[in-house]
Amino acid sequence: MGTGSESGDSNGWSRARGLVMKAIVLIGGAVLVKRLTKSTTRWDHTRFVAQSLTGEKYSRDQASRDPDNYFNIRMLTCPAAEMVDGSKVLYFEQAFWRTPQKPFRQRFYMVKPCPKDLKCDVELSSYAIRDMEEYKNFCDRPKDQRPLPEEVIGDIAEHLTTVHLKRCERGKRCLYEGSTPPGGFPNSWNGATYCTSELEVLKNNEIHNWERGYDDDGNQVWGPKEGPYEFKPAPTSSFNDTLYPLNLRPQQSFEKRIEGSFVLQE
Repeated sequence: MGTGSESGDSNGWSRARGLVMKAIVLIGGAVLVKRLTKSTTRWDHTRFVAQSLTGEKYSRDQASRDPDNYFNIRMLTCPAAEMVDGSKVLYFEQAFWRTPQKPFRQRFYMVKPCPKDLKCDVELSSYAIRDMEEYKNFCDRPKDQRPLPEEVIGDIAEHLTTVHLKRCERGKRCLYEGSTPPGGFPNSWNGATYCTSELEVLKNNEIHNWERGYDDDGNQVWGPKEGPYEFKPAPTSSFNDTLYPLNLRPQQSFEKRIEGSFVLQE
């Protein structure tokens, strides 16, 4: 009798232990699946890229290293409006650092998720401005002295370029990278017939931008030849524009997530 009881207890304990192990495996598997399917949506990527572009940045370090090929340029970008579909409209201007009040380039950027049929995360398009003089130093002005968002939308003129950005592969310095499609977009400045653009978004809101113009024979007629301009946030910048909330998680936390692999959801 004692032997039978002990045998029964042993079998019962074995079954219980087996059930516990199965439960642990199932729970662990569920946790693993949840972690693996933790998703970052296209709109998350859109908001992150928009925030990375925003702010006051300079090519000061690059100009110091290579003054023969690069100028110290101030790049200033800020939110200007939001479209009905959620696309972000940013105002962008560039000026030589000594004369920030005299921008030589002004554009609107529209940032939105990539179309579903393209293998990319964020679509960044640039547009001309109907009255550039009216928008000069837009980001430096108090908000009550800027054109209203509905006026901004009405002043978006012809399309200039589109860059399709995707997350960078593991091991690369960048977070996002992309370029214009083969053949670029029409451009007539300084004898060009078309232009191309390459963009990289790095950690800490650093932006690398390489824009070049070419003639009919494929000769480069404008833009840097050695590599992209490298824009880094001004270390003492007081720029802080919150026209609309980007609703992002803390930037560094999101950067960590970008470095991982995520299941993309709509």
